[in-house]
Amino acid sequence: MISRPPVQSPESQNPPAVSDRRKKQKAASLVLYIGLVLLALWVVRDFIAVVAWAGVIAIALWPLLRKVEGNRWFTGRTTLIAAALTLAIALLVVLPVGIGIAQALREAHDLSDWFNAAQENGVPMPDFLQHLPLGAQQVSTWWQANLAQPLKGSAAMKGLHSTTFMTLGRHFGARAAHGVMVFAFMLVTLFVIFQAGPRLSGALTKGMRRGFGEDGANLLERMAAAVRGTVSGLVVVGFGEGVLLGVVYFICGLPHVALLALVTAIAAMLPFCAPVVIGLSALWLFSQGSVAAAIGLAVVGAVVVFVAEHFVRPVLIGNSTRLPFLLVLFGILGGAETFGLLGLFIGPALMTVLMVLWTDLVE
Repeated sequence: MISRPPVQSPESQNPPAVSDRRKKQKAASLVLYIGLVLLALWVVRDFIAVVAWAGVIAIALWPLLRKVEGNRWFTGRTTLIAAALTLAIALLVVLPVGIGIAQALREAHDLSDWFNAAQENGVPMPDFLQHLPLGAQQVSTWWQANLAQPLKGSAAMKGLHSTTFMTLGRHFGARAAHGVMVFAFMLVTLFVIFQAGPRLSGALTKGMRRGFGEDGANLLERMAAAVRGTVSGLVVVGFGEGVLLGVVYFICGLPHVALLALVTAIAAMLPFCAPVVIGLSALWLFSQGSVAAAIGLAVVGAVVVFVAEHFVRPVLIGNSTRLPFLLVLFGILGGAETFGLLGLFIGPALMTVLMVLWTDLVE
């Protein structure tokens, strides 16, 4: 019996052609994967901000989550821990908002009486305006012409009942409903992230190591540290400013000290917003004749804000990310301008990437 040599396929007879075909297949697969990822992101585009907010909060609370999971009393109770942390976040947001709404409703009756009196009799000019060092005559003339007369037939009152005002009201209601929906989805996403726990963290680190090597995993950790440090710098310092200035409000005799301190704390988390609240509070004291209290509030508030913004906050954020003060400042301001509130936390993380790339370049 005569044996025949094995039949070779065309691919085995031409190895360069096989190698070229495999390269083309890999390139086509890469294009397909990128296209599918972009399509998936486009489908969920309205929820990207929700996931980003949940990610920021999860990164900030991740050390706490790991510490609680390490306690022997909570071993194996991942769902309970996730539910408790998510509920705590919900209460931290809902309670201040609820207190503010309740306070506003209590003040609504007095505001309505003032509004009706202004329609019938006008708004009397405060006495301090007549004693301004500059422009007293011009301000007095403008006030008498526009506000001292009954406002019932004024153009401003007619504008309150116009179609534009109603449209603005509906737009505000729609935005408020959208905000509630986003917050609800964020809580659900946050619960899922907490429930995934270390499995999610390990999967992200493993994926970065496979895709970008050990440097990629280290970069991911430093970006997480940047987000965590930014949250500490903004939130902790903001509440600290609110507490300190709340004491000053109480000493100066301002009404609704607790609510005003909460508003100040929230404003202090945003760039250049705390001075606005302090300035308006000082202006209210000045209008009531408390000149010394107004000046004292303005001076103490300026000192507190200056120290917090230029020393405490940059140190907290910079130490956790090893970023210079200027990059911290640019990251916060540029991120807020580009991405809104979410950019306050994304900006320093991107500056961390820039700093890592620069360090690798010069070393």
